[in-house]
Amino acid sequence: MTTLVTGAAGFIGFHVADRLLAAGERVIGIDNFTPYYLPQLKEDRIAELQRRHGDAFTLLRVDFADHEALERALENLPFDQIAHLGAQPGVRYSIENPRAYAHSNLVGHLNMLELARHRQLPMVYASSSSVYGGNTNLPFSVDDRVDHPVSLYAATKKADELMSETYAHLYRIPLTGLRFFTVYGPWGRPDMAPWLFTEAILTGKPIKVFNNGDMRRDFTYIDDIVDGVIAALDRPPANGTPHRIYNLGNNRSEQLTRFIEVIETACGRAAIREMHPMQPGDVKDTYADIGDTTADLGFVPKVTLDEGIPRFVRWFRGYSGL
Repeated sequence: MTTLVTGAAGFIGFHVADRLLAAGERVIGIDNFTPYYLPQLKEDRIAELQRRHGDAFTLLRVDFADHEALERALENLPFDQIAHLGAQPGVRYSIENPRAYAHSNLVGHLNMLELARHRQLPMVYASSSSVYGGNTNLPFSVDDRVDHPVSLYAATKKADELMSETYAHLYRIPLTGLRFFTVYGPWGRPDMAPWLFTEAILTGKPIKVFNNGDMRRDFTYIDDIVDGVIAALDRPPANGTPHRIYNLGNNRSEQLTRFIEVIETACGRAAIREMHPMQPGDVKDTYADIGDTTADLGFVPKVTLDEGIPRFVRWFRGYSGL
């Protein structure tokens, strides 16, 4: 089995590729190494995949939003399924750089749908809990209306789901969208709270606590997310309903203040807290209803915040030298 993994140098793509390769499969990874965050971190992830798995992993440095370059790169490469995990991430960045999201998340997603259509292959793709916007019905269910995104990033992810629904209907391609909830863990992104808070605490710098700490997040450990992605790859939707959407969350919403306390404990020192109001595009609460995900995919998250944060902090110390 060979899987095409987009965003292979990214956080989730790296871990999914690693799991597939560890199971004895082959992976063709695509990434254009956009400098949204530390390019060296992306290079280090790829180097780790190559060190662990050798020739079973093939890297293509290509932008999947460039359909001609994508077609040329894949022309003579066979594969059996697609894990489309590449995207332009980040809620706040989308406010200042909207065109990056139209390029990667709209044009890029369309190109991947076209690839799946022409090769008649199943595809699992990354959506986001951001599509729920300011929804106050907790926990968030895939049956909820998601018509009011509060960031452009969220709007592009909702658009991806709509395009996928159309392609599944027209061309009967098995497509599965996964709404990820606040993923964290080793090799995570430096623009997200676990990295930002851990680095600041270890270097004695203040952390920014938004909405004065009155926020909740469904923090989901990367190993659990990978379990869900692999399960979705293994169980594509049947032809009768060729497009399905699932939440991938921990099914446990944690207070931001408790999240900070767990990081403080793992770091062995207290944070210097700066209180700030809510940021534009952000939401107060996230909480995943995973009933359908468990029933259909057998997804059961295993790693609690108290287990996952120390694992991340240990990795971060080793990687950063702090």
